[in-house]
Amino acid sequence: MTKKRFAQVGTGGRARMYYEALATTYRETSELVGICDINRTRLELTNSILENDLGYHAVPMYGADEFEKMIEVEKPDTVIVTSIDRTHHRYIIKAMEMGCDVISEKPMTMDAEKCQAILDCIERTGKSLRVTFNYRYAPHNTKLRELIMDDTIGKVTQIHFEWMLSTWHGADYFRRWHRDKKNSGGLLVHKSTHHFDLVNFWLGSYPTRVFALGDLKFYGRENAEERGVTKFYSRVHGSANAVGDPFALKMEGNPLLEKLYLNAEKDDGYIRDQSVFGDNISIEDTMNLLVQYKSGAQMSYSLNAYSPWEGFRVSVTGTKGRIEMEVVEDVYINAGSDAKREGVVKGKKITVYPMFAEGYEVPIEAGFGGHGGGDPVLLNDIFGVPEYDRFHRAASHIDGAMSILTGIAGNKSIATGMPVDVLTLVDIPGHKR
Repeated sequence: MTKKRFAQVGTGGRARMYYEALATTYRETSELVGICDINRTRLELTNSILENDLGYHAVPMYGADEFEKMIEVEKPDTVIVTSIDRTHHRYIIKAMEMGCDVISEKPMTMDAEKCQAILDCIERTGKSLRVTFNYRYAPHNTKLRELIMDDTIGKVTQIHFEWMLSTWHGADYFRRWHRDKKNSGGLLVHKSTHHFDLVNFWLGSYPTRVFALGDLKFYGRENAEERGVTKFYSRVHGSANAVGDPFALKMEGNPLLEKLYLNAEKDDGYIRDQSVFGDNISIEDTMNLLVQYKSGAQMSYSLNAYSPWEGFRVSVTGTKGRIEMEVVEDVYINAGSDAKREGVVKGKKITVYPMFAEGYEVPIEAGFGGHGGGDPVLLNDIFGVPEYDRFHRAASHIDGAMSILTGIAGNKSIATGMPVDVLTLVDIPGHKR
């Protein structure tokens, strides 16, 4: 059997889920033939994990300036993109131009111009792009899709969706590169792309108009000063002022964080443990959106990044009733522990309230693994032999575009104070403005 050849660019916290799957579960049918990163220490760490932890073999390493060389020499069939968000479009486009299909970590990209460049490249090259929306595969999210598809509550007219990021997980976006909107597009793109994709998936529709409000209300130095904080620091490592701060991320003593980031600073200067109450934070931590969908449904959405608990509530109202779902997730620090803990569900409940009848709770099958049990199913879908899926959970580049466009439109609305028509932002094949 000829193995399918994969190369991966970006070896940070999100990378391991993919290369570990290739090196273990799917090693008989797939081969990792090259890894690429701006940071040599992280490349060497990846090979160490492949050899010593996963029983695989070391693979050729390439610097960020050698991405094209990696494709020329190693000849991968597919390139996996798990780099910083602002570079996704660069690697996606170059890989497709050089004849490769692409699997991209979410978000597909972070602004309308880059999104259009990717869509144009796909039309030009005919290559395939998959965006890895693992939340679709979590049993509770799939169950909500099933209930709506099966007409349990009739035609959906209204959705209320609130997502809470805890003061552990939510704070982590304000320690890392995500705190600069030029890198991540802000949480409405980087994080909410999951949530907006779920709504598109549940409804079988896409957004047409967005109005948004958003601001930095909790993190950042100015907010801390207003609450009476007087002790500040730029980063945790080596800072006396960080001692005793519950928001401080200590990398010393955590083998994963030490190896992946603290020991790698010498290569690229990236600081992983910045203060969440520092200066130069350009993303919001408090966001509210109103969204209109082509199907006619309307959504009110909120994202809060400093909640005491982690999870979400969604209420879906239709012409025949209402569905309410609540999911409590475990807190997680990227690369701070086993990646399989990310998005692990601690509690979940779906209740259906039919019109003029008693409500009832809906059984939900157990899911195991990260993102509510979605990660293992997703990995089989992209690396294994996918089974027939009546829910169509595999996400295309159009799905990737439609999910980020809600957030991109939200960012524009926050900046202008005006509602934004989504399809004025990009030209999407098959979707008229």
